[in-house]
Amino acid sequence: MLGYFHTADGLRLAYRDEGAGPVLLCLAGLTRNMADFDPVAERLAGPWRVIRLDSRGRGLSDYDPDYRNYTVLQESQDALELLDHLGIDRAAILGTSRGGLIAMTLAVGHRDRLLGVCLNDIGPSVDPAGLANIFGYVGQPPGFTDYDDAARQLYSTMADRFPGVSQSRWRVFATNVWKEGPEGLDLRYDPALRQAMMAQSAGGSLPEIWPLFEALKDMPLALLRGENSDILSRATAERMRAIHPDMLYAEVPDRGHVPFLDEPEAVRLIDAFLEGLT
Repeated sequence: MLGYFHTADGLRLAYRDEGAGPVLLCLAGLTRNMADFDPVAERLAGPWRVIRLDSRGRGLSDYDPDYRNYTVLQESQDALELLDHLGIDRAAILGTSRGGLIAMTLAVGHRDRLLGVCLNDIGPSVDPAGLANIFGYVGQPPGFTDYDDAARQLYSTMADRFPGVSQSRWRVFATNVWKEGPEGLDLRYDPALRQAMMAQSAGGSLPEIWPLFEALKDMPLALLRGENSDILSRATAERMRAIHPDMLYAEVPDRGHVPFLDEPEAVRLIDAFLEGLT
């Protein structure tokens, strides 16, 4: 079911609420939306109540007139307001990239609302190469004429990080992250996210947030990493495992940032994480 709610500052945000049982709240990455979790909802909605949020400025949610509100802290508050709107006391979080940063932020101030956290290709330290890559495209039109064109070009340009991914799979990806416009494909998010990122990184690289990750101590925790990720380095993942030795961990071969969540390794990790909560 597609639904909407209003935040305390008046924006209308979109979400999908499917299934019954314990709650799994899915939070997408910086420029992504709830469609990233289609494979998760298709597989788990039933025994789990799968809730997917389009953060402010993404997907079907309102764009914020003030780009300075595109922060992890504000988006964490939005996630809490969604849970309150639905009358949900506690939820497990599956957080992709920025969604994982939101989960870590919630663990500091609202630990009592979390059943556990599964992180998809994100950690407390972002690899500078990946950050530079993000700055290269965020807020910019993708430059594809249509979804078929996008699929063809992605098949070629992403082959080093996502070898073996078919054009048909890239076409699904393209339809999820871009929309058709009069001059070709266009963004499914507010271009002002670029201004927000520039402002937040004005002092240099983004700050590391290891204390937020450490706040997940003694909580059910899982980490998924793409083998070719340029955001979550293997060294960072190993440090995370040292801090939380009981954290479930899997690496998805032939995937960069981020795994699609339909890979066998991703499915097994998510299932093991959820089984540990019930």
